[in-house]
Amino acid sequence: MQRALLYGVFTALVSLLLGYSVEPWMGWVLFYTGLSVHLAMHYRNFSRLERWSRKPVLDASLEGDGEWDRVFRRLYRHEKELLEKIERREREIARLIAAVHAMNDGIVLLDAEFQIQFCNKTAERQLDLALATDRGAPIANIVRQPAFVDYLDRADFSRPLTLRLDRYFERVLSLYLISYAEGHWLLQVKDITQTDRLDSMRRDFVANVSHELRTPLTVLSGFVETLQEIEVDEDTRRHYLQLMGEQSQRMQSIVQDLLTLSSIESAPPPEDQLVDMDSLVDKLRRDAEALSAGRHHIVLDSQGQGDLVGAESELVSALANLVANAVRYTPAGGTITLIWRISPEGAEFAVQDTGIGIDAKHIPRLTERFYRVDRGRSRDAGGTGLGLAIVKHALSRHQATLEVSSEPGKGSRFAACFPASRVRCE
Repeated sequence: MQRALLYGVFTALVSLLLGYSVEPWMGWVLFYTGLSVHLAMHYRNFSRLERWSRKPVLDASLEGDGEWDRVFRRLYRHEKELLEKIERREREIARLIAAVHAMNDGIVLLDAEFQIQFCNKTAERQLDLALATDRGAPIANIVRQPAFVDYLDRADFSRPLTLRLDRYFERVLSLYLISYAEGHWLLQVKDITQTDRLDSMRRDFVANVSHELRTPLTVLSGFVETLQEIEVDEDTRRHYLQLMGEQSQRMQSIVQDLLTLSSIESAPPPEDQLVDMDSLVDKLRRDAEALSAGRHHIVLDSQGQGDLVGAESELVSALANLVANAVRYTPAGGTITLIWRISPEGAEFAVQDTGIGIDAKHIPRLTERFYRVDRGRSRDAGGTGLGLAIVKHALSRHQATLEVSSEPGKGSRFAACFPASRVRCE
Protein backbone atom coordinates (compact mmCIF):
# COMPACT_ATOMS: atom_id res chain seq x y z
CA MET A 1 0.00 0.00 0.00
CA GLN A 2 2.79 2.39 0.86
CA ARG A 3 4.49 1.69 -2.47
CA ALA A 4 1.27 2.34 -4.40
CA LEU A 5 0.66 5.56 -2.44
CA LEU A 6 4.21 6.80 -3.09
CA TYR A 7 3.84 5.97 -6.78
CA GLY A 8 0.60 7.98 -6.97
CA VAL A 9 2.06 10.97 -5.09
CA PHE A 10 5.21 10.94 -7.25
CA THR A 11 3.19 10.78 -10.48
CA ALA A 12 0.99 13.66 -9.32
CA LEU A 13 3.98 15.88 -8.38
CA VAL A 14 5.79 15.26 -11.65
CA SER A 15 2.63 15.93 -13.64
CA LEU A 16 2.03 19.14 -11.66
CA LEU A 17 5.53 20.39 -12.30
CA LEU A 18 5.34 19.51 -15.99
CA GLY A 19 2.00 21.26 -16.41
CA TYR A 20 3.15 24.31 -14.53
CA SER A 21 6.54 24.67 -16.26
CA VAL A 22 5.59 23.62 -19.81
CA GLU A 23 1.95 23.11 -20.77
CA PRO A 24 -0.97 22.15 -18.50
CA TRP A 25 -2.22 19.55 -20.95
CA MET A 26 1.13 17.79 -20.87
CA GLY A 27 0.87 17.50 -17.09
CA TRP A 28 -2.59 15.98 -17.40
CA VAL A 29 -1.39 13.52 -20.05
CA LEU A 30 1.47 12.39 -17.85
CA PHE A 31 -0.83 12.04 -14.83
CA TYR A 32 -3.41 9.94 -16.70
CA THR A 33 -0.69 7.85 -18.33
CA GLY A 34 0.92 7.04 -14.96
CA LEU A 35 -2.46 6.29 -13.43
CA SER A 36 -3.36 3.98 -16.35
CA VAL A 37 -0.10 2.08 -16.01
CA HIS A 38 -0.73 1.69 -12.29
CA LEU A 39 -4.29 0.47 -12.87
CA ALA A 40 -3.15 -1.90 -15.63
CA MET A 41 -0.63 -3.48 -13.26
CA HIS A 42 -3.33 -3.97 -10.61
CA TYR A 43 -5.75 -5.33 -13.20
CA ARG A 44 -3.19 -7.90 -14.38
CA ASN A 45 -2.56 -9.13 -10.79
CA PHE A 46 -6.28 -9.10 -10.02
CA SER A 47 -6.95 -11.18 -13.14
CA ARG A 48 -4.35 -13.74 -12.03
CA LEU A 49 -5.94 -13.87 -8.59
CA GLU A 50 -9.42 -14.26 -10.12
CA ARG A 51 -8.27 -17.12 -12.37
CA TRP A 52 -6.56 -18.86 -9.42
CA SER A 53 -9.67 -18.51 -7.24
CA ARG A 54 -11.69 -20.51 -9.79
CA LYS A 55 -9.34 -23.50 -9.40
CA PRO A 56 -7.06 -23.08 -6.36
CA VAL A 57 -3.86 -25.09 -6.72
CA LEU A 58 -0.52 -25.06 -4.96
CA ASP A 59 1.39 -22.90 -7.52
CA ALA A 60 4.80 -21.51 -6.54
CA SER A 61 4.86 -19.39 -9.70
CA LEU A 62 1.95 -17.30 -8.43
CA GLU A 63 3.66 -13.97 -7.72
CA GLY A 64 3.14 -10.28 -8.42
CA ASP A 65 4.49 -6.81 -7.81
CA GLY A 66 4.66 -4.96 -4.54
CA GLU A 67 1.81 -5.68 -2.17
CA TRP A 68 0.39 -8.19 -4.64
CA ASP A 69 3.50 -10.34 -4.22
CA ARG A 70 2.98 -10.44 -0.46
CA VAL A 71 -0.72 -11.32 -0.96
CA PHE A 72 0.24 -14.14 -3.33
CA ARG A 73 2.88 -15.46 -0.90
CA ARG A 74 0.34 -15.53 1.92
CA LEU A 75 -2.14 -17.35 -0.31
CA TYR A 76 0.56 -19.86 -1.28
CA ARG A 77 1.47 -20.53 2.38
CA HIS A 78 -2.18 -20.82 3.35
CA GLU A 79 -2.91 -23.24 0.50
CA LYS A 80 0.19 -25.31 1.33
CA GLU A 81 -0.74 -25.55 5.02
CA LEU A 82 -4.35 -26.40 4.11
CA LEU A 83 -3.27 -29.18 1.74
CA GLU A 84 -0.92 -30.59 4.38
CA LYS A 85 -3.77 -30.63 6.92
CA ILE A 86 -6.07 -32.32 4.40
CA GLU A 87 -3.42 -34.95 3.61
CA ARG A 88 -2.87 -35.62 7.33
CA ARG A 89 -6.61 -35.91 7.88
CA GLU A 90 -6.98 -38.23 4.89
CA ARG A 91 -4.16 -40.44 6.21
CA GLU A 92 -5.81 -40.54 9.63
CA ILE A 93 -9.18 -41.42 8.08
CA ALA A 94 -7.55 -44.09 5.89
CA ARG A 95 -5.87 -45.62 8.96
CA LEU A 96 -9.16 -45.51 10.87
CA ILE A 97 -11.02 -47.21 8.00
CA ALA A 98 -8.25 -49.81 7.69
CA ALA A 99 -8.51 -50.50 11.42
CA VAL A 100 -12.30 -50.87 11.16
CA HIS A 101 -11.90 -53.28 8.23
CA ALA A 102 -9.36 -55.30 10.24
CA MET A 103 -11.76 -55.83 13.17
CA ASN A 104 -13.06 -59.32 13.86
CA ASP A 105 -16.50 -57.89 14.57
CA GLY A 106 -18.74 -56.60 11.81
CA ILE A 107 -19.50 -52.86 11.86
CA VAL A 108 -22.40 -51.27 9.94
CA LEU A 109 -23.20 -47.54 10.17
CA LEU A 110 -26.89 -46.73 9.65
CA ASP A 111 -28.77 -43.47 9.41
CA ALA A 112 -31.97 -42.68 11.30
CA GLU A 113 -33.98 -44.72 8.76
CA PHE A 114 -31.68 -47.74 9.15
CA GLN A 115 -30.18 -47.18 5.71
CA ILE A 116 -26.63 -48.43 5.19
CA GLN A 117 -23.98 -45.69 5.20
CA PHE A 118 -20.85 -47.79 5.69
CA CYS A 119 -19.81 -51.31 6.63
CA ASN A 120 -16.50 -53.07 7.09
CA LYS A 121 -15.35 -56.18 5.24
CA THR A 122 -16.21 -58.44 8.18
CA ALA A 123 -19.84 -57.27 8.08
CA GLU A 124 -19.91 -57.83 4.32
CA ARG A 125 -18.92 -61.46 4.87
CA GLN A 126 -21.23 -61.98 7.84
CA LEU A 127 -24.38 -60.39 6.41
CA ASP A 128 -23.69 -60.84 2.70
CA LEU A 129 -23.47 -57.08 2.12
CA ALA A 130 -21.73 -55.22 -0.71
CA LEU A 131 -21.02 -51.63 0.25
CA ALA A 132 -20.51 -50.56 -3.38
CA THR A 133 -24.10 -51.47 -4.28
CA ASP A 134 -25.90 -51.49 -0.91
CA ARG A 135 -24.96 -48.01 0.32
CA GLY A 136 -28.17 -46.09 0.99
CA ALA A 137 -30.36 -49.21 0.97
CA PRO A 138 -32.44 -50.15 4.05
CA ILE A 139 -30.62 -52.92 5.85
CA ALA A 140 -33.90 -54.82 6.33
CA ASN A 141 -34.03 -55.20 2.54
CA ILE A 142 -30.63 -56.91 2.57
CA VAL A 143 -30.79 -58.97 5.78
CA ARG A 144 -34.23 -60.46 5.23
CA GLN A 145 -34.42 -62.52 8.37
CA PRO A 146 -37.84 -62.29 10.09
CA ALA A 147 -36.22 -62.15 13.53
CA PHE A 148 -34.01 -59.22 12.46
CA VAL A 149 -36.86 -57.31 10.80
CA ASP A 150 -39.01 -57.78 13.92
CA TYR A 151 -36.05 -56.62 16.05
CA LEU A 152 -35.90 -53.36 14.09
CA ASP A 153 -39.67 -52.88 14.19
CA ARG A 154 -39.87 -53.34 17.97
CA ALA A 155 -37.08 -50.77 18.44
CA ASP A 156 -36.06 -52.30 21.76
CA PHE A 157 -32.28 -52.50 21.52
CA SER A 158 -31.52 -52.93 25.21
CA ARG A 159 -30.53 -56.53 24.51
CA PRO A 160 -28.62 -58.01 21.58
CA LEU A 161 -30.33 -60.17 19.00
CA THR A 162 -29.06 -63.72 18.47
CA LEU A 163 -29.51 -64.52 14.81
CA ARG A 164 -29.09 -67.99 13.35
CA LEU A 165 -28.34 -68.00 9.64
CA ASP A 166 -28.78 -71.49 8.22
CA ARG A 167 -27.71 -70.43 4.75
CA TYR A 168 -24.34 -69.49 6.20
CA PHE A 169 -23.53 -73.02 7.33
CA GLU A 170 -25.43 -72.61 10.60
CA ARG A 171 -23.61 -69.43 11.53
CA VAL A 172 -24.79 -67.78 14.75
CA LEU A 173 -24.47 -63.99 15.05
CA SER A 174 -25.06 -61.60 17.93
CA LEU A 175 -26.27 -58.15 16.80
CA TYR A 176 -25.99 -54.97 18.90
CA LEU A 177 -27.60 -51.68 17.83
CA ILE A 178 -26.02 -48.61 19.44
CA SER A 179 -27.32 -45.06 18.99
CA TYR A 180 -24.78 -42.35 18.16
CA ALA A 181 -24.49 -38.94 16.48
CA GLU A 182 -28.03 -37.55 16.61
CA GLY A 183 -30.18 -40.49 15.62
CA HIS A 184 -27.66 -42.51 13.67
CA TRP A 185 -27.05 -46.16 14.54
CA LEU A 186 -24.03 -48.42 14.80
CA LEU A 187 -24.72 -52.11 14.23
CA GLN A 188 -22.07 -54.36 15.80
CA VAL A 189 -22.08 -57.97 14.61
CA LYS A 190 -20.30 -60.67 16.61
CA ASP A 191 -19.81 -64.19 15.30
CA ILE A 192 -20.66 -66.40 18.28
CA THR A 193 -20.89 -69.63 16.30
CA GLN A 194 -17.98 -71.22 18.15
CA THR A 195 -19.24 -70.05 21.55
CA ASP A 196 -22.73 -71.33 20.78
CA ARG A 197 -21.28 -74.64 19.62
CA LEU A 198 -19.20 -74.93 22.78
CA ASP A 199 -22.25 -74.17 24.93
CA SER A 200 -24.18 -76.84 23.06
CA MET A 201 -21.32 -79.30 23.49
CA ARG A 202 -21.18 -78.48 27.20
CA ARG A 203 -24.91 -79.08 27.59
CA ASP A 204 -24.69 -82.30 25.60
CA PHE A 205 -21.67 -83.37 27.61
CA VAL A 206 -23.42 -82.83 30.94
CA ALA A 207 -26.53 -84.61 29.64
CA ASN A 208 -24.46 -87.51 28.29
CA VAL A 209 -22.44 -87.90 31.51
CA SER A 210 -25.65 -87.85 33.51
CA HIS A 211 -27.18 -90.42 31.22
CA GLU A 212 -24.12 -92.68 31.20
CA LEU A 213 -23.84 -92.65 34.99
CA ARG A 214 -27.58 -92.89 35.62
CA THR A 215 -27.88 -96.38 34.14
CA PRO A 216 -25.27 -98.11 36.34
CA LEU A 217 -26.42 -96.10 39.36
CA THR A 218 -29.99 -97.22 38.76
CA VAL A 219 -28.84 -100.83 38.52
CA LEU A 220 -26.75 -100.54 41.68
CA SER A 221 -29.49 -98.85 43.71
CA GLY A 222 -32.01 -101.43 42.51
CA PHE A 223 -29.84 -104.37 43.57
CA VAL A 224 -29.01 -102.71 46.90
CA GLU A 225 -32.72 -102.21 47.66
CA THR A 226 -33.44 -105.80 46.64
CA LEU A 227 -30.72 -107.22 48.88
CA GLN A 228 -31.87 -105.02 51.76
CA GLU A 229 -35.55 -105.90 51.55
CA ILE A 230 -35.68 -109.43 50.15
CA GLU A 231 -34.04 -112.61 51.37
CA VAL A 232 -32.29 -114.34 48.46
CA ASP A 233 -30.32 -117.53 48.19
CA GLU A 234 -26.54 -117.52 48.00
CA ASP A 235 -26.35 -118.09 44.24
CA THR A 236 -28.74 -115.22 43.52
CA ARG A 237 -26.89 -112.99 45.93
CA ARG A 238 -23.59 -113.84 44.28
CA HIS A 239 -25.10 -113.10 40.85
CA TYR A 240 -26.42 -109.72 42.03
CA LEU A 241 -23.04 -108.80 43.51
CA GLN A 242 -21.35 -109.75 40.24
CA LEU A 243 -23.69 -107.46 38.28
CA MET A 244 -23.14 -104.68 40.82
CA GLY A 245 -19.40 -105.10 40.45
CA GLU A 246 -19.69 -104.83 36.66
CA GLN A 247 -21.70 -101.62 36.93
CA SER A 248 -19.25 -100.20 39.48
CA GLN A 249 -16.39 -101.03 37.14
CA ARG A 250 -18.26 -99.32 34.31
CA MET A 251 -18.67 -96.11 36.34
CA GLN A 252 -15.02 -96.27 37.32
CA SER A 253 -14.03 -96.61 33.65
CA ILE A 254 -16.17 -93.61 32.69
CA VAL A 255 -14.68 -91.46 35.46
CA GLN A 256 -11.15 -92.60 34.59
CA ASP A 257 -11.64 -91.74 30.91
CA LEU A 258 -13.09 -88.36 31.85
CA LEU A 259 -10.07 -87.62 34.02
CA THR A 260 -7.72 -88.75 31.25
CA LEU A 261 -9.46 -86.54 28.70
CA SER A 262 -9.45 -83.58 31.07
CA SER A 263 -5.75 -83.99 31.88
CA ILE A 264 -4.87 -84.15 28.17
CA GLU A 265 -6.91 -81.03 27.35
CA SER A 266 -5.50 -78.98 30.24
CA ALA A 267 -1.90 -80.22 30.10
CA PRO A 268 0.91 -78.00 28.73
CA PRO A 269 2.39 -78.87 25.33
CA PRO A 270 3.92 -82.37 25.34
CA GLU A 271 7.57 -82.62 26.23
CA ASP A 272 10.01 -83.70 23.54
CA GLN A 273 10.68 -87.16 24.90
CA LEU A 274 12.01 -89.85 22.61
CA VAL A 275 9.49 -92.69 22.62
CA ASP A 276 10.84 -96.14 21.76
CA MET A 277 8.23 -97.22 19.23
CA ASP A 278 9.53 -100.77 18.81
CA SER A 279 8.89 -101.41 22.48
CA LEU A 280 5.58 -99.52 22.44
CA VAL A 281 4.25 -101.37 19.37
CA ASP A 282 5.28 -104.71 20.88
CA LYS A 283 3.48 -103.75 24.12
CA LEU A 284 0.35 -102.85 22.14
CA ARG A 285 0.51 -106.26 20.44
CA ARG A 286 0.71 -108.02 23.80
CA ASP A 287 -2.18 -105.91 25.12
CA ALA A 288 -4.26 -106.87 22.08
CA GLU A 289 -3.52 -110.55 22.67
CA ALA A 290 -4.43 -110.22 26.35
CA LEU A 291 -7.73 -108.43 25.57
CA SER A 292 -8.55 -110.89 22.82
CA ALA A 293 -7.85 -113.93 25.02
CA GLY A 294 -7.29 -116.05 21.93
CA ARG A 295 -10.54 -115.05 20.19
CA HIS A 296 -8.76 -113.18 17.36
CA HIS A 297 -5.77 -113.54 15.13
CA ILE A 298 -3.35 -110.70 16.03
CA VAL A 299 -0.83 -109.68 13.32
CA LEU A 300 2.02 -107.15 13.61
CA ASP A 301 3.21 -105.47 10.40
CA SER A 302 6.23 -103.22 11.06
CA GLN A 303 8.15 -101.46 8.27
CA GLY A 304 11.06 -99.10 8.87
CA GLN A 305 12.99 -98.09 11.94
CA GLY A 306 12.24 -94.92 13.85
CA ASP A 307 10.88 -93.41 17.03
CA LEU A 308 8.47 -90.60 17.88
CA VAL A 309 9.05 -87.41 19.85
CA GLY A 310 6.34 -86.52 22.34
CA ALA A 311 4.64 -87.50 25.59
CA GLU A 312 4.79 -91.28 25.94
CA SER A 313 1.81 -91.50 28.29
CA GLU A 314 -0.45 -89.65 25.83
CA LEU A 315 0.72 -91.72 22.87
CA VAL A 316 0.16 -94.95 24.82
CA SER A 317 -3.34 -93.82 25.79
CA ALA A 318 -4.26 -92.86 22.19
CA LEU A 319 -2.85 -95.92 20.44
CA ALA A 320 -4.07 -98.36 23.10
CA ASN A 321 -7.62 -97.06 22.63
CA LEU A 322 -7.42 -97.86 18.91
CA VAL A 323 -6.26 -101.40 19.73
CA ALA A 324 -8.92 -101.91 22.40
CA ASN A 325 -11.71 -100.74 20.05
CA ALA A 326 -10.58 -103.19 17.36
CA VAL A 327 -10.70 -106.07 19.85
CA ARG A 328 -14.14 -105.02 21.18
CA TYR A 329 -15.84 -104.70 17.81
CA THR A 330 -14.27 -107.61 15.92
CA PRO A 331 -16.19 -110.88 16.21
CA ALA A 332 -14.36 -113.99 17.38
CA GLY A 333 -12.25 -115.55 14.67
CA GLY A 334 -11.49 -112.19 13.01
CA THR A 335 -8.06 -110.73 12.26
CA ILE A 336 -6.61 -107.57 13.83
CA THR A 337 -3.50 -106.13 12.19
CA LEU A 338 -1.25 -103.59 13.93
CA ILE A 339 0.71 -101.57 11.36
CA TRP A 340 3.73 -99.37 12.07
CA ARG A 341 5.36 -97.67 9.10
CA ILE A 342 8.04 -95.01 8.62
CA SER A 343 8.23 -92.95 5.42
CA PRO A 344 9.79 -89.65 4.30
CA GLU A 345 6.40 -87.98 4.89
CA GLY A 346 6.24 -89.13 8.53
CA ALA A 347 5.00 -92.15 10.44
CA GLU A 348 1.76 -94.09 10.69
CA PHE A 349 0.35 -96.40 13.33
CA ALA A 350 -2.76 -98.13 12.05
CA VAL A 351 -5.13 -100.75 13.42
CA GLN A 352 -6.98 -102.72 10.78
CA ASP A 353 -9.66 -105.24 11.64
CA THR A 354 -12.21 -107.50 10.02
CA GLY A 355 -14.95 -106.40 12.40
CA ILE A 356 -18.50 -105.15 12.01
CA GLY A 357 -17.50 -101.93 10.21
CA ILE A 358 -19.04 -98.47 10.41
CA ASP A 359 -21.46 -96.70 8.10
CA ALA A 360 -19.90 -93.66 6.37
CA LYS A 361 -22.44 -91.24 7.87
CA HIS A 362 -21.13 -91.94 11.38
CA ILE A 363 -17.40 -91.47 10.66
CA PRO A 364 -17.27 -87.61 10.96
CA ARG A 365 -18.77 -87.81 14.48
CA LEU A 366 -16.80 -90.74 15.88
CA THR A 367 -14.47 -88.51 17.95
CA GLU A 368 -17.33 -86.69 19.70
CA ARG A 369 -17.63 -87.45 23.38
CA PHE A 370 -20.10 -90.24 24.12
CA TYR A 371 -21.02 -90.60 20.47
CA ARG A 372 -21.84 -94.20 19.66
CA VAL A 373 -22.86 -95.86 16.42
CA ASP A 374 -24.81 -98.48 18.40
CA ARG A 375 -25.30 -97.57 22.05
CA GLY A 376 -26.41 -101.02 23.17
CA ARG A 377 -23.56 -102.82 21.41
CA SER A 378 -21.02 -100.31 22.74
CA ARG A 379 -22.13 -100.81 26.34
CA ASP A 380 -22.13 -104.57 25.93
CA ALA A 381 -18.57 -104.36 24.61
CA GLY A 382 -17.50 -102.32 27.63
CA GLY A 383 -16.90 -99.01 25.84
CA THR A 384 -17.36 -95.65 27.58
CA GLY A 385 -17.85 -93.53 24.46
CA LEU A 386 -14.76 -91.44 25.27
CA GLY A 387 -11.97 -93.51 23.72
CA LEU A 388 -11.82 -91.83 20.32
CA ALA A 389 -12.20 -88.37 21.92
CA ILE A 390 -9.05 -89.16 23.91
CA VAL A 391 -7.35 -90.34 20.73
CA LYS A 392 -8.27 -87.15 18.86
CA HIS A 393 -6.98 -84.78 21.56
CA ALA A 394 -3.80 -86.74 22.22
CA LEU A 395 -2.95 -86.87 18.51
CA SER A 396 -3.72 -83.19 17.90
CA ARG A 397 -1.26 -82.27 20.65
CA HIS A 398 1.38 -84.11 18.59
CA GLN A 399 0.34 -82.44 15.30
CA ALA A 400 -1.00 -85.83 14.19
CA THR A 401 -4.31 -86.72 12.57
CA LEU A 402 -6.72 -89.64 12.81
CA GLU A 403 -7.79 -91.11 9.49
CA VAL A 404 -10.72 -93.53 9.46
CA SER A 405 -11.89 -95.78 6.66
CA SER A 406 -14.57 -98.40 7.13
CA GLU A 407 -17.23 -100.44 5.39
CA PRO A 408 -20.08 -102.19 7.17
CA GLY A 409 -19.51 -105.91 7.36
CA LYS A 410 -15.93 -105.72 6.09
CA GLY A 411 -14.04 -104.04 8.93
CA SER A 412 -12.37 -100.75 9.73
CA ARG A 413 -8.98 -99.07 9.58
CA PHE A 414 -7.98 -96.41 12.11
CA ALA A 415 -4.65 -94.71 11.34
CA ALA A 416 -2.73 -92.21 13.48
CA CYS A 417 -0.59 -90.20 11.04
CA PHE A 418 2.38 -88.28 12.48
CA PRO A 419 4.30 -85.54 10.64
CA ALA A 420 7.98 -85.96 9.76
CA SER A 421 8.88 -83.37 12.43
CA ARG A 422 7.80 -85.89 15.10
CA VAL A 423 9.88 -88.77 13.72
CA ARG A 424 13.46 -89.60 14.65
CA CYS A 425 15.11 -92.24 12.49
CA GLU A 426 18.22 -94.12 13.48
